[in-house]
Amino acid sequence: MAAGDLEKLIDRIEKDSAPPDSNSLLEVIRHMAKLFGVKEDEVAIMELVSSGRTLRFVIPEKLRPVGSIPLSSNTALAARTVRERRPDIVNNFPSARHATVFEGVPMGRHASESIQKIISAPILRGKTVVGVAQICRKGASLIDAGPDFSQRDLSELQSLNPALERLLALCQTAAKTA
Repeated sequence: MAAGDLEKLIDRIEKDSAPPDSNSLLEVIRHMAKLFGVKEDEVAIMELVSSGRTLRFVIPEKLRPVGSIPLSSNTALAARTVRERRPDIVNNFPSARHATVFEGVPMGRHASESIQKIISAPILRGKTVVGVAQICRKGASLIDAGPDFSQRDLSELQSLNPALERLLALCQTAAKTA
């Protein structure tokens, strides 16, 4: 399963000519989780809102109502990913200064299981950042969370950009017509 498979999934969502619904987004989550060998709650896709000042979760849907991430945040990896327009790997996330508001949302795990390792990549439309994709590994400790992310993992995430950019475009079109 690779970037081409995600492209086919997005093709199918586009052909349905309806905005991506919860089931479609769940399929995207499942595909990405399988691709990276993570659990479904370890996949996140955020879109840059029209004001261009904040990021809002598209996936997981459960985080949408919690709030948005201001690009001015000095502690949010996603905000830094947008500002610096570059991907990143953090294999010791607990030691990095970061906001924990979204980690506090119950996602069906024990409270002691938090993000330990994460990769983050901007989603680009041409040269413009339109969102951020993140894959993490959660656990009670670094060892419990599983293997470190590699440069290959980060490259794989970046290879999904065309499909993820199309997904965000579909979501934004749906929001405009709603």
